[in-house]
Amino acid sequence: MSAIPSLETLLEQEAHVRVSQFSFDTAWQIGSLLRERAARENLPVAIEVYAFGQVLFSTSLSGSSAENLEWIARKRNTVLRNAHASLYTGELNKANGVAMEQMSYMDPQRYTDSGGSFPLLLAGGGVIGAVTVSGLPSDEDHALAVWAIRQVM
Repeated sequence: MSAIPSLETLLEQEAHVRVSQFSFDTAWQIGSLLRERAARENLPVAIEVYAFGQVLFSTSLSGSSAENLEWIARKRNTVLRNAHASLYTGELNKANGVAMEQMSYMDPQRYTDSGGSFPLLLAGGGVIGAVTVSGLPSDEDHALAVWAIRQVM
């Protein structure tokens, strides 16, 4: 579906894939668009839209498992901690030659540098949440999350 973007491309996405406003309805719209696409393409994924300190949309499609929900939480936590896409964190760690699991200050039960969670960024501000997909390869999860946010920009 997609190739792993460069660090520069990932930073460009973060600079440009931003919403001018965000509400509970926007979260539902993003989640619904993702779910519709995943169902149409028969993708075995779980999806979450998280903002304002809470889960605003969550669904799992056929073929996904409870494990995907654990991956979602870990990816989201990484985005909220680092203010970058989880794929960016993973690619940066790879470029630096260190895996997140080797970092003594990063609890692997709470964080992962696997791709699939993209920050919800306001046009003039910072991270208010994350859109997360789990069930496909990291770059494909990432691409779906970015696609969904772009639909509501």
